[in-house]
Order: sequence, then C-alpha cells, then structure tokens
Amino acid sequence: MPNLFDPVRFGDIQLANRVVMAPLTRNRARQQTPHDLHVEYYRQRASAGLLITEATQIRPDGQGYFDTPGIHNPEQIAAWKQVTDAVHAEGGKIVVQLWHVGRISVNSLQPGGQAPVSSTNRAAKTKTYAAYNELVPTAEPRALRTDELPQLIADYVQAARNAMAAGFDGVEVHSANGYLLEQFLRDSANDRNDEYGGSIENRARLLIEVMTAVAGAIGAGRTALRLSPVTPANDVGQDSNPQALWNYVVDQLAPLKLAFLEVVEGATGGPRDNAPFDYVTLRRRFKGPYIANNGYTRQMALDAVASGHADAVAIGRPFISNPDLVERLKHDLPLAPFQKETFYGGGAQGYTDYPIAEAELKRA
Repeated sequence: MPNLFDPVRFGDIQLANRVVMAPLTRNRARQQTPHDLHVEYYRQRASAGLLITEATQIRPDGQGYFDTPGIHNPEQIAAWKQVTDAVHAEGGKIVVQLWHVGRISVNSLQPGGQAPVSSTNRAAKTKTYAAYNELVPTAEPRALRTDELPQLIADYVQAARNAMAAGFDGVEVHSANGYLLEQFLRDSANDRNDEYGGSIENRARLLIEVMTAVAGAIGAGRTALRLSPVTPANDVGQDSNPQALWNYVVDQLAPLKLAFLEVVEGATGGPRDNAPFDYVTLRRRFKGPYIANNGYTRQMALDAVASGHADAVAIGRPFISNPDLVERLKHDLPLAPFQKETFYGGGAQGYTDYPIAEAELKRA
C-alpha cells in the first residue's frame, strides 16, 4: 500500500512525499510583490512534498484582498524567483496558484477604481479585506463581455509563462472558493445568456479553455487545477446539479493528463459534509493524480493515501505554525498551535518565527 511519506510523481513533478502544503493567503506582499519574508517562509516549509503558494493574481484586476501577490510584471517574477530558488536549494518543489477573484473585490483594489469583473453583475453578499483590519462589503461587479474572454484566457497563459520564468515547477489554476472561474461554473452565480452561460457545457467552457491553453503553453505535466464542488465560500451559492457539473468538467479535462487535481472536500475550512457529493466518482473520472484537501488529520491523511482515496493530502493551517510538519506527522509529534490574529497581514510574527521541534525530532 502507498504511504503518506512515500515519493510520488505528479506529471513532470517528482515529489519526495505526499504531504502537500495547501495554498494559504497571508496578506504580506506589499505592492503585490513577494519579499525577503516570503523567501524565508516558503524555504522553511520546503520539506513538504509540494508547496502550493498563496493565491497569486494573474493581472491587476484579479486582486480582491490587500497585500496579495501577483505574477504579471517583471518585479513580481524576479521576486518569486528568489522564493523558488530558496525552495529548490532545500530540495523542495513549488507551484504557484494562479488566481482571479472576480467579484470578490472592491473598487479601491481595482485599477483606476473601476468595478470588479465577473460572470454576472450581481454582487456577492460577502466581505473582503480592503486594507489591514478593514473588512468591507464586496462591490457590485461588471459582467465580462464575451469579446473580453479571449484576453482573460491569454492572461492566464501569460501568468503561467511568467511562473516558468520565475522558476516554479508548475502552476495550479484556482477554480474554487467562489472566485472568478467558479463564478462562471455555477448556475448560482452565472446568469449569462451567451455561449458561456446556461447549460453545463457553456458554463464549463471558460475553465476548459483556460486549462487547455495553459497546458498547451507550459505542458500539461506542469499544469494543475483546484476545485471545490460544494463549498459555500464567498457567497457563490450551490449549483443546481453539482455532481453533473463537476463530472462533466473532469471528463473534459481528463484527456489533457494534467499534473494533478486538488479538491476541497466539503466547505472550505469548515464541515466536510455540508452538502452531498461523490468524490470517489470524481476522482475515478479524472484518472490522474488526486490531492484531497479540507480538515485532514494525521490519521485521516494516512488512511486516505493507504486506501487509495487520494494520492496526496493538502494540509493548510497546521503548516502555518509547523514549518516542520512533515517530520512531526511522520513521528507523530504534537503540533504547535497557530496564532489566528497573525494570519492576515503584518510581518515576521506568526509567519516566519514558529520554531522547529529540533529536540523532539532528534529523540524521534
């Protein structure tokens, strides 16, 4: 049986183990650019089989929270190169999560103070952090015109190429948690009457076109996808037939032979059983490497890999306060608690100052 700590190959990416650091927004990228703290933060966690970076906007209007990084200009590419070099020097692998928030934004974070863009002109009934400790309602968006979508796809492709220039081992396209691509996917957030709205085939069109274009540009073996079939995050609402929708999506993407599919099982950061969904069927239809995510304990992760439910498990918050999480899991050591008040924004405190359990590891 496979073990959580066994090596595995996902497409073109060879992993030393099957413990994945999930993408975690930390709001520390001033001017939307990584800096020295990011280098140290990711370097400390490079013992993970794979690091998936915090969500990173593909273009300026993709931003929805303060101090989140981008990968759309030369300064950002150069800054991310320092991160990837540090991770690789430690023997780690790292992919960047490509992000566009869509309507989960406010005008003050948009270029020229414009309205955010989405699949719809209906606002999400949720809030976002426009600045440090400034939680405000999201703005009313503007529905993207059909003739604007080819440029959006091209911007995903350019961001992926930028990621390769920055030394990443691959990219993960973020199509989860109620952000732009999921706003197109779900009929609860997509009220369009063009070829990108209405039927499942139409609503899935944009994501399939993005994934096909990105895989064609950088190679399918370095291209991955994140989905969250039943999460209520960001007021996205439940699709009227989620099983049919996501079954169709993975059926269409399976021939690409993507590096992996990461799936948030249940409500992001919340209950795993908030709505019925057959993840086993989804995994079987995808056929490629599957990373399970959401609330996995050590025992759950061990069981998921040993049983074949998942090829790897993505773990989020425990990685914040345990940079040596892989070793702690391997030797069943206690986990250090995290400081929730330092999750978003700030500096080194609660970011790069968590200790490694050196004495315990030596005894183990």
